[in-house]
Parts: sequence; C-alpha cells; structure tokens
Amino acid sequence: MSEHQTGSTNQPQPVSPAWINVERARHPQRPYPMNFIERICTDFSEIHGDRAFGDDEALACGMARLDGEEVMVLGVRKGGLLKERIRRNFGMPSPEGYRKAMRCMKIAEKFGRPVISFIDLPGAYPGVGAEERGQAEAIARNILEMSRLRVPTIAVITGEGGSGGALALAVSDRVLIMTNAIYSVISPEQCAVIMWRDAAQKELAAAALKITASEVSALGCVDEIITEPAEGAHTDPVTGIGMLGSALARHLAELKKIPIDELVAARQHKFRNIAQYYTEG
Repeated sequence: MSEHQTGSTNQPQPVSPAWINVERARHPQRPYPMNFIERICTDFSEIHGDRAFGDDEALACGMARLDGEEVMVLGVRKGGLLKERIRRNFGMPSPEGYRKAMRCMKIAEKFGRPVISFIDLPGAYPGVGAEERGQAEAIARNILEMSRLRVPTIAVITGEGGSGGALALAVSDRVLIMTNAIYSVISPEQCAVIMWRDAAQKELAAAALKITASEVSALGCVDEIITEPAEGAHTDPVTGIGMLGSALARHLAELKKIPIDELVAARQHKFRNIAQYYTEG
C-alpha cells in the first residue's frame, strides 16, 4: 500500500502558533524576572524569610527604586545551572515563598510603597512538603489580601504565568503581559494529560487553552500587552527590558493619581468580572 493510501508521511508536522508562543515564553535565554528587576530598578535590597518556616529561594522580594520612586518588587527566581534550578524548585514557589511575598506586601502597605511583581513560573511547587505546609491556603490568602492591599499594585507576566501559582502574585491594579509570554490556568502538558490522557497532545491543548497574550487580553485578564522584539526578548534583551521599564513607569504614574479607595474598589470589581460568560436559560 502506498504512503498516500496509508495516510502516513515522513514530513514534519507544522508547529501550531500557540505552541511557538509557549516555546518563546520558556526559551532558556529569555530574561528572567530578576534580570528585569536588576536592569529596570536600582538599590534593590532583598528581604528574606516568611517568619514562620523559612526562606523560599524560588521567590525574591525586596525594596528598590523605579525612576527614583521607592517600590516593593517581587521576582520569581528559576536559576541558571541545573543544581541552582533544583535548589529553586525550577521557579515554583512553596508556601513560605507566598507568605514571604505577603509579608513584604504588608511592609509596602505600611510605608505606602507601590508593589510590582515580575512573574515567570509554571505553577506553585506541587511537592508533598509544600502541600503539608499549606500551599493552597497560602495562595488563597495572597489572592484575598492582594485584592484589598491599600497601595498601587502592578503585575507583569514576563514569561510563563501558570495557574494559581501566578495568580497569587498577580491580583493587581494593572496586569501587564509581554508579547511572547503566556498566562494560563494549567500548563499545556498537564491539560493534555487530563483531556486526552496523552502529553503529546500539548500543542492541541495550547491552542485550546487560549493562553497567548492577545487571547488573554481579549478575555480581559490583562490590561496591556507590552511589545518586545518580534522573535522574543531573548533576541534583544536590552530593548525588551527597556520597553517594559517605560511601561511600568507610565502605569505607576497613572495609578498614583487615583485615590486609594477608588483604586481598591476598581481592583476588586475587575477581578470579580474577569472572563465572565453568561448563558440564557
């Protein structure tokens, strides 16, 4: 039987646009959150520990200056070499990381400092120890407290924004996403396993999840798409980081002009109404 008759082919199958986006968001040379913080901000002074269990090395928090303005910054740390990546749980925070983040946000609130979070993580750490120490509660607590934090807040999805692990750092007045970043409720691989019992269907899952910047923007999940070099920020990090820095300064200036009561009310209204669908009957 001929190849045409069997339907088989030796030609590689085309890669879906959504999966190309996933690969760019995960590119190993793509700037990590700490690269953005180090280039955009000055005088970064890190704060360690959650004062309950320990210090999560997957998440860095500290005071810094953005265009001379004192801010609190949060940045996911993935690590470079394999040993460092393992130590940082491949950028997946544990409960103590989220509690450290909330501790720092409360410090920022006390001193009237805006909070800026730089997010690039596949999800919260799923280990047994993390669950035993209250991973779900820590994430839920952050979502609750961020919704009523009485300072301007900005979140930026710089690479991969995965599940509740990302949302626990992203309940903000302005949520920005870079052009080649992704924002989803689950990773394409995990979705494929659940829906088709086959991780190889990850490209199909990526397209179905609608996780690209333009798609999540259409759903109202983000407030602005930050332009980056067409093939990805890793091709021209200086330009990509500079574009984000300018956008952050602009949004921060706008938020500071809004009375805090209006800011908190608008934030809560936004997240209550994101991606709502109504059906009749």
